Amino acid sequence: MSARVRTATATAAVPVLWRSTLALAAALWALIATCLLPAHATTIERVVSPGGIEAWLVHETAVPLVVVDFAFAGGAVQDPLGKSGTAGLVASLLNDGVGDFDSKTFHERLERKAIELNFNADREAIRGSLRTLAENRDEAFDDLRLALTAPRFDAPDVELNRAQIMSLLRRQSTSPGDIANLRWWETAFAGHPYGRPINGTLDTMSSITIPDLKAYVRRVLARDNLKIAVVGDIDADAVKGMLDKVFGSLPAKSELTPIAAVSPQGIGRRVMVNLDVPQTVIDFGGAGIARKDPDFMTAYLVNTILGGGEFFARLYQEVREKRGLVYSVNDNLVWLDHTALYLGSTATRDDRTGQTLDLIEKEIHRLAEEGPTADELAKAKAYLSSSFALNLDTSNKIASLLVQLQVDDLGIDYVTRRPAMIAGITLADARRVAKRLYDGGILETVVGKPAGVASTNAN
Repeated sequence: MSARVRTATATAAVPVLWRSTLALAAALWALIATCLLPAHATTIERVVSPGGIEAWLVHETAVPLVVVDFAFAGGAVQDPLGKSGTAGLVASLLNDGVGDFDSKTFHERLERKAIELNFNADREAIRGSLRTLAENRDEAFDDLRLALTAPRFDAPDVELNRAQIMSLLRRQSTSPGDIANLRWWETAFAGHPYGRPINGTLDTMSSITIPDLKAYVRRVLARDNLKIAVVGDIDADAVKGMLDKVFGSLPAKSELTPIAAVSPQGIGRRVMVNLDVPQTVIDFGGAGIARKDPDFMTAYLVNTILGGGEFFARLYQEVREKRGLVYSVNDNLVWLDHTALYLGSTATRDDRTGQTLDLIEKEIHRLAEEGPTADELAKAKAYLSSSFALNLDTSNKIASLLVQLQVDDLGIDYVTRRPAMIAGITLADARRVAKRLYDGGILETVVGKPAGVASTNAN
């Protein structure tokens, strides 16, 4: 779904005993090969527990796997002021020590039954997933309950995870791709929570305390800002019991800090960062169209034509295929709760940076002024229809999609409505929305040592 750019991820991909590994792998491949239905045929069931907790379920009995995917609204935008990185540090610790189990004992417990438990933080959510063989689901559900309701935040675990994140931050400080991305967001959203780095900084990460972590969990992990999906060998009645068992003891209400709606700033600017690297990295983007806007699907299709449609996309054809200026170039729509963007990136030789920038700007302007051709529209429609189904080839992907559909408030019938939404877009629609989407200009961040390219101010 959304291009949630460079999120902080903290996973516990735990090593497992070889027999459990073989069983899990065999089950997964069997599910992929024989059981998952195409997106248009998948039955999605709304399940509500006796305690009022809702989940979307795809019940598949042929293979003994259960996947639970979920998201708590919050994420990095709920980090305390001056302590950016709190959400990411919390996510990295939720599958360490819990309840009566220290970190080593809990990981061994997961390992023994081949239970996979992962958490990550992005700008607007704490997300998690549980994957288990159906025969081990009761223990897996109990493990998930403990991770969410009784994280220990033992000092040795906190310091180990803090050190790992700070090592990542040091690497990012010399990575042109990370620098370009961070500078784009902090320029576009200066003074707004969206402008803060998801992983924090070396200074802010150092300042986060164990009470900060516990306070974040109390404020954010609650039932009213929770979306859940379940896929696999489990029926609705069992899901209802699981929901109350795992999530029922969480606080009923979150205490989220309100976030103001915002539009990207700095449009028309080019921000240069000098860095001695072999290639210059470019991030570019501008204001997008909100996910609930009636023009969103048309914008999604038009953006596929510009830079999101693989080999037939204009940027790929004009910048890479015809001129060989870059190895790859792409852009995606990014939709968040309080803003919408399109954001792209590429890398090129220092002496070709100016030409690459000029060509990207030219193609964006040309699409705004002329719109797509009928042939481009047909190719984009075919691509969006086929790629959607191909991206639903595992239970994990289906569960993740179901959570995102709930986060975006698109309705449980979205998967069945989507083909007609795409088919109904006309060439006139696409040309009108291309003008709306791309006529506002872009913000560029350029990292490297390109000759003849300089920073510019907004018009």
